Amino acid sequence: MIFLPETRLMSYGLVVSTGAQAIVSRPRDEGSDQELALPPDLEWLEELSVEDGDGDRVVAGDDGQKRSYAETARMFKLRRNLDQLDSFHRQKEHDVLQTREELKVCRQNIHGLVEQRDALEKDVEQEKAADNSVAVFRLRTQHKRLCQKLQSEEELEGDIITELKHLELELNEVEVELGRFSSLRQEVQEDERGFQVLKAQKATTRLQQEGRVNQNLQLKMQHLRDKQAAMMKKEELEGQKKIEERGANRKIAAKYLKETIKRMHQQEAEKEEQNRQLLEKRIQAVTSLKSNIAATQESLRVQQSRAKANAQKKEQQQRQLRESLQGQGINGIKHIYQQKQLETVKRKQEKFEERQKSKKVAIVAKLLQEDQLVKSRKRHEAKPPKLSNTDKLQSLARAREHLLHYLDAGPPSAAEERATNQLREFSGYSSSSSSSSDGEDPEETMHQEVDHQIPADSLAEPEFSGLWDDNYKKLLNEKTTLMQTEVKQEEPASAGGKLDVPAKKVQAKKLKHSPFISKPEVIIFKDFEVGKIYKKKIVLTNISYTTNQCKLLGVSTQLKDFISINFEPPGSLSAGMSCDTQAVFQPMINEDLEGDVQFASALGLFSVPVRCTIKKCELEVDSQLIDFGSHVVGQTVSRTITLTNKGALATLFSLDTSTCPSPESLHVQMPSQVSAHTCQETSSQNTTCGSQTSSELMGTGEIQPEQESQELPEASQHEKPGEVSEASAAGQEAIPQACVSTDAETKVDESPQGTGDINLGNIREGEIGPFESIKLEVVFTPTVPGEANLDFHIKFSNLSSKPIPIQVRGVGVSIPVWVVQPSIDLKICMFDRLYQDTVVVQSRASAALKVTFEVRPEMRKHMEILPKTGFIQAQSSFKAQLKFLPRRSLSKDAKTFFDSYTGVLEVPMTVQVSGQVQPVHFTVQACVTPSDLQFDRTEVDFGYCSIHTSAKSSVRLTNLSLLPQDFGFVGAPEFIEVQPNDGFGTLLPEETLEIDLIFSPNKAKVYNFQLNCKTEINRDFPLSCRAVGVRPPLELSHSLVQFGATALGDHSTAVLYLNHPHAKRNPSKPLVAPAGEDATAPEVPRLFSFSLPKDSHVGITPAAGRLLPGERCLVQVTFRPGLLEQEIKEEAERRLHRAKLLREKELELKRLAKQETKKEAPVEPSKGKKASVNPKTKMSEEPKQDSPTESPDPVDIQLEYSERYEEARACLLSSFTQRYSEFTVPCFISDGDPPEEDRQAPPTWSPFNTLYLKLQCPAVQPSLLVISNNGLNIIDFRQVVVGVEVIKRFTVQNISRESLDLSTLLLDIHGPFCLLNALRCIRPGEKHTLVLAFSPTLEKKFCETLEIRNHKMTLWVTLRGEGVVPVVTSSHPGGLLDFGYVFQKESTSQVLKLQNSSVVAVGFRVLLASLSSTRPRGGVDRVDVLLGNYTDPKLHPTVGDSSDSGSCSVSCAGTQNYSGLSVFSFVPGGGSIAPGESQDVTVTFQPDHPSVNYSDKLTIQLMNETEVCVVDLKGAASSHNMYLYGGDVLTVPIESLIPPLMTSPTQHAEAEVTEKPSIPVLVTLRASYSGGALTPAVRELQVGCIRSTPPSKKSAEFSWDTVASLQQQGFTVEPSKGTVEAGLKRTIRVTWSPQSGYKPYEVVQTCVPLTLKGDEKSVYKVTLMALVSNTAD
Repeated sequence: MIFLPETRLMSYGLVVSTGAQAIVSRPRDEGSDQELALPPDLEWLEELSVEDGDGDRVVAGDDGQKRSYAETARMFKLRRNLDQLDSFHRQKEHDVLQTREELKVCRQNIHGLVEQRDALEKDVEQEKAADNSVAVFRLRTQHKRLCQKLQSEEELEGDIITELKHLELELNEVEVELGRFSSLRQEVQEDERGFQVLKAQKATTRLQQEGRVNQNLQLKMQHLRDKQAAMMKKEELEGQKKIEERGANRKIAAKYLKETIKRMHQQEAEKEEQNRQLLEKRIQAVTSLKSNIAATQESLRVQQSRAKANAQKKEQQQRQLRESLQGQGINGIKHIYQQKQLETVKRKQEKFEERQKSKKVAIVAKLLQEDQLVKSRKRHEAKPPKLSNTDKLQSLARAREHLLHYLDAGPPSAAEERATNQLREFSGYSSSSSSSSDGEDPEETMHQEVDHQIPADSLAEPEFSGLWDDNYKKLLNEKTTLMQTEVKQEEPASAGGKLDVPAKKVQAKKLKHSPFISKPEVIIFKDFEVGKIYKKKIVLTNISYTTNQCKLLGVSTQLKDFISINFEPPGSLSAGMSCDTQAVFQPMINEDLEGDVQFASALGLFSVPVRCTIKKCELEVDSQLIDFGSHVVGQTVSRTITLTNKGALATLFSLDTSTCPSPESLHVQMPSQVSAHTCQETSSQNTTCGSQTSSELMGTGEIQPEQESQELPEASQHEKPGEVSEASAAGQEAIPQACVSTDAETKVDESPQGTGDINLGNIREGEIGPFESIKLEVVFTPTVPGEANLDFHIKFSNLSSKPIPIQVRGVGVSIPVWVVQPSIDLKICMFDRLYQDTVVVQSRASAALKVTFEVRPEMRKHMEILPKTGFIQAQSSFKAQLKFLPRRSLSKDAKTFFDSYTGVLEVPMTVQVSGQVQPVHFTVQACVTPSDLQFDRTEVDFGYCSIHTSAKSSVRLTNLSLLPQDFGFVGAPEFIEVQPNDGFGTLLPEETLEIDLIFSPNKAKVYNFQLNCKTEINRDFPLSCRAVGVRPPLELSHSLVQFGATALGDHSTAVLYLNHPHAKRNPSKPLVAPAGEDATAPEVPRLFSFSLPKDSHVGITPAAGRLLPGERCLVQVTFRPGLLEQEIKEEAERRLHRAKLLREKELELKRLAKQETKKEAPVEPSKGKKASVNPKTKMSEEPKQDSPTESPDPVDIQLEYSERYEEARACLLSSFTQRYSEFTVPCFISDGDPPEEDRQAPPTWSPFNTLYLKLQCPAVQPSLLVISNNGLNIIDFRQVVVGVEVIKRFTVQNISRESLDLSTLLLDIHGPFCLLNALRCIRPGEKHTLVLAFSPTLEKKFCETLEIRNHKMTLWVTLRGEGVVPVVTSSHPGGLLDFGYVFQKESTSQVLKLQNSSVVAVGFRVLLASLSSTRPRGGVDRVDVLLGNYTDPKLHPTVGDSSDSGSCSVSCAGTQNYSGLSVFSFVPGGGSIAPGESQDVTVTFQPDHPSVNYSDKLTIQLMNETEVCVVDLKGAASSHNMYLYGGDVLTVPIESLIPPLMTSPTQHAEAEVTEKPSIPVLVTLRASYSGGALTPAVRELQVGCIRSTPPSKKSAEFSWDTVASLQQQGFTVEPSKGTVEAGLKRTIRVTWSPQSGYKPYEVVQTCVPLTLKGDEKSVYKVTLMALVSNTAD
C-alpha cells in the first residue's frame, strides 16, 4: 500500500490545474507568429509537419478553423495531463478500497479477540470457583496477553480510520479537479477527432503523391527497357558478325592446328619411347646395383673378417715373440722395434730395386720398339721367309732370356726358371695348333708377346680362332696365377707411390660422404663379349659445400689392362658443378671383373665401382611337380612344362630319368656342331665347381701339373697374410677349366626316357638360346590301377647351371561307379537345424546300374538320404539329397562317430551297386556345435537412480557356438538403453562381448522389467532387471556440457542453472524414498557442493552454496586446458637423459678417434722410449676427463633443469595435437541445514540425492606460443614510480600451419597500461613482439587483462603493476644558498643531501638555469632586473654590497666566467637512489674574475618531473682579501663577459705611480617623523676579510677619516676603526639624527673616506645622504 502525503497531492493538483488554466486561457485565434514552443517530448510533431511540406502546415478542420503547430501540441499536452489525472484518481480509489478492506479485517480481529477475552473471563471465574490457582494463573496470563493484542488492534483500527479519512479527502479533491476539467476534456476529444481527420487527409494526399511517383517510375523503366532492347539487338548483330568472322578464322587455324597436334603427338611418342627405354635402363641398373651391393657387402664382410683374423694372428705372434724374448732375458720391445726397422729398410730396398728394374724394362722396351720400327721398314722392302710356330716360340724364349740377362746379370731366379719352362712347354704344346696368317711377321709376333709378358698383368686373346688350344689354356691359367701373384706383390708399392696424397687429403676420409657423386653410381658392363669395345659416360658432381678439384688416380690393378679412362681435369669446381669422363672397356678374357676407378679431391679420395659380367645362363621351369590326378585305365593325358632361359648365354639341355645321377654325369657332352666360340664362353663362365667335384678332380692329378702345385705355395710365401686367401682363390679358378676339358672327353650314358605309365614327349634334348622358352611334354597313360610316379632331371651343358628335378604323379582308377566327392564336409552345424547337401554318383559303365544308399543305424534319427534307391544311366551321373538334422541326443546315439568334446562328427556311408561286389564308400563330416548365448548373471540390479541422471551396468554375453551369431535386444522399454550399436551385433565363435545397460528413469518409482535377447535363429534369452527411481530435491538445467575445441592456454565457459523447485507432490502418489526417507517431508533449504576431479583443468563457480525453496543459482563452468606438471617434468627428464647420452657418445667417439690416431701415428726411433711411456700416462688421464660427465655437479643440473623445463614445455606445446577428456562431476546435496542445536555440526548428505554433470572437454594445439617471459602469460611491472613509464616486451610465435591475423581488445584508455605497437598478420613459424608500457598516475595497484585474439584462440595476458609515489627529501629546504666572498680562481663547495624514503629506487637529475636549453637568449631574463625595482637595495647590491639581499631569491642567472665554464657546478648530475638510501650532491662555486653578481638557480628534479627543491645560488669574488658590503646600488648588476679594455704600457706605469682611485659608496639615511616624535635613521655596513688558501696570520684593518666633521652634521659611526680576522666580518653602524636648525625636506650630504688595509690598501669614498620624511610620505 502506498500513501501519498497531502502536500504531494495538492502540489500535483496545482500543477495540473495551473497548466490547464494556462492552456485554456490562451486564445485560439492567435496567428502563427504567436505559436508556442514545443516541449522536448513533442518535437516529433514538428518533424512530421516538415515532412508534409509547406502546403500541409495549415489544414481546415471540422469547425472550419485553421490549426497550427501550437494548437496540436496543446491538444497532446492536455491529453497527457488528463491521462495523468485519471491515473491518479484510479490510484486514490484503489488506496481507499484497500484501506477499507484493512479496516474490515482489523474489526473482525477485534471482534474475535473480544469473544476470546469474554471466554477467558468466564474460564477464570470457573477456575476460581474450583479453587485451581495454577489454572487461574495461566488463564490470567493468557488474558493479559489477549488484552495487549486487543489494545494493539484497537490502536491499529484508529490509525486505519484516520488514514481512511485522509485518503477519502484526497479522493474527493481529485474528483473535484476532474469535475473542473470536464469541459476541457470534451474540447480535447473534439480536437483529437479533428486531428484524426487531418491525419487521414494527409495519408490520402501522400498515397496520391506516391501513386504519381510510381507511375513516373514505371514510365522511366519502360523507356529504359526499350533502350536496352535496342542495344541488345544491336549487340546481337555485332555478335553474329563476330561469330562468322570467328568461324572463318577457326577454319583457317584448324588446318595449322592439326599439323601442330600431329607434330606434338609424334614428339610425345618419341618422348614416351625414350622414357620407356630410359626406364628399362634404370630398371636394369637398379637390378645390377642390388646384385652389386649384395656382392660388395659379402666381399667387405669377408675382407673384414680376414683382416681381423690376420690382426689377431699377428698380435698373438708378437705377444708370443715378446714373451719368449722376455723369458730369454732380452728386451722384447727393443727387439721388435729393431725387426720393424729392418723390415722397413728391406722393403724400401726392394721398392728401389723394383723401380730400377721397371725403368730398365721401359728402356729395353723402347729400344725394342725402335728395332721393330726399323725391321718393319725393311720388311716392307723385302719380306723374310715364314717361320714355324716352333721357331716363333724359340725366338720368343731367346728374347725372354736375353731380356732377363740384361736386367739381372746374376743367376736366374726361380720365377724366371718357371717362366722359361712354361715357354718351353708352350712351344711343345703349340706344335699341333694351326698356323698363323700369311701376313704375320714372326719377329713382330715375338716382340708383341714380350711386351705383353713383361708386365705380367694380362694375356690378350688373338683375333683369329684356332690359335689357342686346350693345352695352352692350362698354361694360360698357370701364367695368370703367377702374374696375379706378382701383381699383388706390386700393389702396395704402386698404391703407396701413385695414390699418395697430402695429409690434408687423407684426413678427408673422415667425411660422412664422398665429396663427389657419380652418375651412374656403379659402372656396369653386362653380358660383354671378348674383343668388342664398350664405352660409358660418367658424370662427376661436386656435392661438397666448397670449391673442389678432381684428379684421376687410376683404376684397380685387375682392371687396368681392360679399362681406360678418358678424363680431362676440369680445374676448380664449385658446389653443384659437374664434369664428364668416359670409361672404355675392351675385354680380353671371358670372366667377371670387379674393381673401381680412383679419384682424388681436395677433401679426400673417392672411387667409382666398376663391375663387368660375362654372359651367363639363368634357367628355370614354371612347375617342378606335375600331378595328373585320377584317371581311368587306358586314358591318355598330357601336361607341358616350360623351360625358360633368362640369361644371355645359350646352352644344351637333356632330360635324364635316372634317379641318382653321378657327379660325373651332371653335364652333357658338347656336340661338334657347337662353335669353338661357344665352347670358350661356356668354359670361362664356369669359374667354380662343387666341393665334391673339385676334390675328386684334384685327386686325379690330371688337371694340374705337379710343378704348378709346388710353385703356388712358394709364391704364396712371399705374399702378405691378407693375400693368402686371394692366391688360393686364384689357384682354384684354374680347376674348372680342366674340369670342362675332362667332362668334354667323358660321354653320358643314355638311360631310358620313361618308366611305366608316365612317358616324356618328343623333345628330350636340344639347345635353348638366350632369352628363349621351350615347352616339354609329359604323357600319362595308366595301364593298371594304382599310383604311378616318375622323377627326372633336366641337365645342362653349362657347368654353372644345376640340374632341375621334376616330379610326376598320377593315379589309375578302374571302378565304373564312384562318388564324385568321396568326402562330404558339411562344415559347422548347429543342433536342431536342418542342413542339406547333394551326393553325386558318376558311372563310366556302358549300361544302367541300380544304386542303393545305406545310412548307419545310429545316425538314422539325424541323417537321411533321399531317394534311398535309384538307377544311374550309362555314362552319366545320379544325384541324391543328403539331409542332416542333428538332435541333442547325438552324443548318446552315435558315440562311435561323434566326439562330444570337440563336436566332430565323421560318419562312413556306403553306396551299394547292383552287379558289383565292392561297394562305393564315402564319408560325411561335420562339426556340430550348440547355438546358445549365455549371460554372466541372471539378474541386474541398478539400485537407486535419479530421474535426472542415468545408471550404467555391464553384463557379459558369451557365444557358446562355433559359428558367429547375430543378436539383438528387442522390445526394450523406453527408459533402458542397450549399447553398443543399440543392442544389435554379431558374436564371433566363443566370443564374449560386454553389453552396457543404461537405465534412465523418467518417474520416481520401483522398476521391475525383463530384457529379451533374440538371435537370428529366433531363440530368446531373457535377462531380469530391477531398479528404483528417485527424484533429487535440486535440478540441473543441463546435465551434459559439450565444450568446443579449446586451445591450450585459452578457456571456454558454459553457464547452467541449479534449481530448487517447489514440490508438486500428490499425496495419493507419494515418491519412493530410499532408506526410510519421508517422501512428503517439508521443503527445507539445501546445501550443495560440486566435487571436481583431480587434474581436470575444469573450474565451477560457485563450487558450493545454499539454496532456499524456489530459488535458482547460476553455475559457471570453465574449461582451461593445459599441460600437466608431471608431463612437463617427464619430458624435461627425457630431454636431459637424451642430451646426456649424446654427450657421452661424443666423448666416446673422441676417445676412439684419439686411440686411432695414436695407433696410426708412426713411431720415431729417437722417441721410442717416450712413445712407450706416453700412452700409459694418457690412458691414466682419460678416466679423469670422463669423470665429470658421470657425476655432474648438482647445481649445474638444477640450472640446466630449469632451462630444460621451459624447453620441454615449449616442445610439448609444439608437438601437441589434440586431447579429448570426459569428466563426470558429482554434485552432493544435503538433507537440509544442520540442526539448530549445533550449527557447527556437518550436515547430512544422502548419496541418493546426488546430481551428476558430464563434461566433454576437447583440447587442441594452441596457435600462439609464448616464447618470452619463461613461457608465462603474466607480465609483472612490479613497483613503478608515479609518472614514470616502464616498457616491457612480450613475444608470441605462430606454431600453427596457417597465417593468423592478430587483434586485441582495447585496454582501459584511462588506465596505466598501453600497447605501443600494432598487431599484424604472422605467417606459420613467425614471431611477433608486443611492446607494452606501464605509466601509473596514482598510488595504487593496477591489474588488467590483454586479450590477443585470432580466429582459432584467444591468448589471455595478465598485466600487473603498482604505482608508488616517490618520497625524496633534501637537506636544504630551498631558497637562497649564499657562498659569500671567495678569491678569484678559487673555489668553495657545499653539500646537499637527498634522502629516499620510498620503497622503490628513484631516479633524479640536477638542472642549472644557466645551462638550460630553454633559457632566453640575449639577456631577456634580466630585463626585470634592469628595469624593475632598481633602487631597492635589498634586491640589487652594489659593488661590495650584498648583505641585505640574502633573504631574497635570485630568479635569473647572473654573471658568468670569462672562460665560458659555468661558475657553479654540481656532482653528480643525476642518478638513482636506492630505497632507504641517500645521495650527496656537491655544489661548487669557482669564479675566474672579481664580481659580486654571480648568481644561478639550481633545480633537483625527479624522473617524473617532480621538483624536490629549487635553490638560488649566489656568490661574490674579489681579488683582495678585504671587502665592503652594503650601501645603495650605483651600477647595473649585470656584467659583460668582455674583459676590460687593455691599456698601454705607459698608461699602466703611470697608474702604478699615482694612487688608485677611491671606490664610491652611497649610503642614504631616512629619519622618520611621526606624531611629533623623531626617529633617527640607522644603516649598517659590513667589512669582511676573505680567508686565503694558505692561511694568513695577519689581520685586516679599517678606519674612518674625519669622523669629527661627521658628528657636526649629526652622523655617528661606530666603530670608527678596528681589525677583522681572516674569514670573519665586522658590522659598522651609521646613525643620523638631525641637528637643531634642520630645515624640513633638506638633504644633508657629506663624503667620508673609509680605508681598508689588507694585502692591499683600498679607499672607499662613502657619501652619506640624510633627510627626514614624514610617515605620510
